[in-house]
Amino acid sequence: MSFVTLDAVSAATPDGRLLFENLNLSIGAERIGLVGRNGAGKSTLLALIAGARPPLAGSVSRTGAVATLDQTPDVSEARLVDLLGVGPDWDRLSRIERGEGDETDLSEADWDLPARLDQALADVGLSGLDVERPAAALSGGQATRAGLARLLIARPDVLLLDEPTNNLDAEAKAIVAKVLARWKGGAVVVSHDRSLLRGMDRIVELSSLGARSYGGGWDLYAERKAEEAQAAQRDLDHAEKEVRRVAREAQVARERKDRRDAAGKRFADRGGTPKIVLGAMAERAENSGAREGKLAEKLAGQAAEAKASAEARVERARTLGFDLPSSSLPEGRTVLAFDAVGFAWPDGTPVFRDLSFRLAGPERVAVSGPNGTGKTTLIRLATGDLTPTAGEVKLSVPVALLDQRAALLADDETILENFRRLNPAATQNDAHAALARFLFRNTAAHQVAGTLSGGERLRAALACVLCAATPPQLLILDEPTNHLDLASIEAVEAALSGYDGALLVVSHDPDFLEAIGIERRIALG
Repeated sequence: MSFVTLDAVSAATPDGRLLFENLNLSIGAERIGLVGRNGAGKSTLLALIAGARPPLAGSVSRTGAVATLDQTPDVSEARLVDLLGVGPDWDRLSRIERGEGDETDLSEADWDLPARLDQALADVGLSGLDVERPAAALSGGQATRAGLARLLIARPDVLLLDEPTNNLDAEAKAIVAKVLARWKGGAVVVSHDRSLLRGMDRIVELSSLGARSYGGGWDLYAERKAEEAQAAQRDLDHAEKEVRRVAREAQVARERKDRRDAAGKRFADRGGTPKIVLGAMAERAENSGAREGKLAEKLAGQAAEAKASAEARVERARTLGFDLPSSSLPEGRTVLAFDAVGFAWPDGTPVFRDLSFRLAGPERVAVSGPNGTGKTTLIRLATGDLTPTAGEVKLSVPVALLDQRAALLADDETILENFRRLNPAATQNDAHAALARFLFRNTAAHQVAGTLSGGERLRAALACVLCAATPPQLLILDEPTNHLDLASIEAVEAALSGYDGALLVVSHDPDFLEAIGIERRIALG
């Protein structure tokens, strides 16, 4: 049974840019992972499914209830029970319990509500929370999980989740995955979390080639995409060779015709041949040349058409180059040392005590732990932004910090201007060459930083620090993959693979950590 059906649907951005067209999709009791580059239209597609916006063309029909996870709920005044969407029902039961309920309360009371509330909160790892507490007292991760509990209580036929694990720690991510694994209805999940996508029943990809559906979860999708890309590239290589072959043969035919024409002219110039014979020879030559020309034109057209068809199957996504300057970090050199470090906030709240570790040489180390255990505080201590309240922090090499917002970039400057400001010794040509390595070629380098997507912004920041005349020997990354699409994450992984300095990384993305070669972990909490 299909709860939602999209038939020949098209959508465009407010400025008229076409996102996708003639899209067909049926959503039943299944979990669908929706993937694609930022800007491909994933959030727009969710809005169409929810009925929050009309399609540009086509139709969307619904035979079931659809509910969307609110990523930014208003928690300014509401209680947790209001955030869960059952405030009035809860208040009605409370009045009855106090002996203040009227006949309407008694007739409309939802007697099963407390049990459903307890179960939903338990399912999202929020057992024991007072439902009367202010919603504003919830952490960001708790608010996201409360939003998920709201959906469980409402029991719609289809859940729509847009990046549900963003900003969640590993424990909370696992809870979201378990909720989806137990969900019996339909679910459409936009995510770049490969661990979450592994639990999907199928993957639907939005790209410049349209919408494609792949049965199975992330790993099967990635395998099939790789196979398709290889096959498409082989077809394109063959088509390009065929175009060149046809062009060569056409050139040979033209040269052969030119030689025949020249020989015929020399024969005619010698005289002695009747004009009627010369005319017949010229006509035969002209007809033969016309036939050869038409055949060459037909073959060239067929070859060009085959090439265009092959190109349409190859999504043009350039990969990052790895021609990065060396950081010249020696093996074994102490990069960063924490010796019995403690830190507490001015109000006396301790973050951690007696923390000791060392980074030596081009090590790749991850800082792990639940939200609130001090990962960002550790980074600020490492860079000197904070001073420890006990112990000592020694930073022995040049360092660069990149957070998920790439704050080192000035929003009102172009990428090129940012690069020149951060690397004042670089010439204009040096800057353009460095940015080209990170796919900001020619006019792309003149984009204003404030207009960049998350992936573009992080790429630009990486270019600015890794292509400096003296690259940092320690690169610190704080949740670098948040808000990036999968293609951008893979591009960042590729760039970091070409970096030979030390890495200190805070991330809840295990696939990312594996891809960049993390060697050990510092566990907090």
